[in-house]
Amino acid sequence: MLKRFEPWFWVVAAILLSRFIGMILFPFVDTTEPRYAEIARLMVETGDWITPWFEPGVPFWGKPPLSFWAQAASLKIFGPSEFSLRLPAWIASVGIIWLTWRFAKHTQGVAVARWSALVLSTMALTYISAGAVMTDTFLVFGTTLSLLSFWFVISGQPAFWRWWFFVGLAIGLLAKGPLAVVLTVAPLAIWAAVFRQQLEPLKRMPWVLGSLLTVTIAAPWYFLAELKTPGFLNYFIIGEHFSRFLDPGWAGDLYGSAHDRPKGMIWVFWLWASFPWGLIGLVGFGVAATRGQARDIVTSVTQDAPTLYLLFCAITPMMFFTLAGNTLWTYILPSLPFSAILIAGWVSHLNIQPWSRVRSSAVFLAPVLITVFVFFGESGIVPLKTEKQLIRRYESIQQEGDSPILYVGKMPFSARFYSSGEAVETTQTEIDRAIKDHEYTRVFTAIPKNAVDEVLDQHSTKARKVGENLRYQLFSVDPQPSKSESSAMRQPTNSKNG
Repeated sequence: MLKRFEPWFWVVAAILLSRFIGMILFPFVDTTEPRYAEIARLMVETGDWITPWFEPGVPFWGKPPLSFWAQAASLKIFGPSEFSLRLPAWIASVGIIWLTWRFAKHTQGVAVARWSALVLSTMALTYISAGAVMTDTFLVFGTTLSLLSFWFVISGQPAFWRWWFFVGLAIGLLAKGPLAVVLTVAPLAIWAAVFRQQLEPLKRMPWVLGSLLTVTIAAPWYFLAELKTPGFLNYFIIGEHFSRFLDPGWAGDLYGSAHDRPKGMIWVFWLWASFPWGLIGLVGFGVAATRGQARDIVTSVTQDAPTLYLLFCAITPMMFFTLAGNTLWTYILPSLPFSAILIAGWVSHLNIQPWSRVRSSAVFLAPVLITVFVFFGESGIVPLKTEKQLIRRYESIQQEGDSPILYVGKMPFSARFYSSGEAVETTQTEIDRAIKDHEYTRVFTAIPKNAVDEVLDQHSTKARKVGENLRYQLFSVDPQPSKSESSAMRQPTNSKNG
């Protein structure tokens, strides 16, 4: 039976399996992955599957819970580890690649479909997100499912695809929110305005019952979330979906900081996210233009309904975020399945040298570079912003009566996750009091490297460095008085009467 699968399938399978290396070996690096991993861990610990918690007592209103549900379920099944938390995104990525292959096969043919799977699975952002704790992968699964289903309905495919369109919307709403509807409806509306004569099949879409299906799946959580923590809808709908994008320096973010990027930066992010295939596609188009073929290419795209639909689906995320200053490169992810099909349609016909060698080498470029980085990071050659090793060092020497690990200043998310919520964010004043009042047998404190002298000024003789990483030094401080201090305390006090 295995002989039925062709070489391209085994290449895609090998690329997806190679992602397991990073999923298992690479620690959570601040801030995105450990932040979301800790939210999922708290969901399991508290048993609260309605409200994601940023930290005990602080609800997380920034994202809907679908990704946290999947990660928390994986934690319960496989136990706490980087792999178990990353596995749901990997499964969702496999689904996205399959949908892309299926879409390309229907619209562009078998050869393009094979290259679509290869191109998508080896784009930099796709490869990274396939093994990362993040919400965007689930959003993309939902939007891709809806956009594919719409086209299948247009082209007369079986009736069940009409329902999958609305299921995809519900997945997007539970993964990221109303943004999913925008990224789905916008390309449909643009395409429909151009090809009005092909919209007859849409009259058979179950718009009323389908919308009720979407609402039935997604709306109950929104209602329960607002009921449990009032203020959620105002923050999530107004803050996250309007203020975040209209105000580059939005100060209302409760869980981080706004990212003030130049307007239009999202198009540069597309080059990064699609690496190396975006560059290959642009260079290939440039070569075609120098040979006088650019006009023919543009004409063929604009006159071909499936290709133009793919183009609208691919550019919608960039168009939507062009005027936004608060952007991240992960916002490109919904574009990549359709970008991959368009690029695959180009590279699948590049059978002349040196293009055939370029496309074959490009398949392995991003996976190899990222895997090498994983090995360098795991081995310590490349320092990483993670508290995993420091927490593990503390746990290896901790004894009964010792303090939890006390982080001076703002505690990294990776410290929260790897300590299972036991690490404590504190101040220099609280450290001084813990040592002075002999609250613990030993006080363990992680101090930013640039603040060590200041924090330990009064306790330098009692402190011993027991660990260090890129950002912190870990000290063990013995609050017990030194021998000279004990001797002085035991000396009898001379009275005036002798």
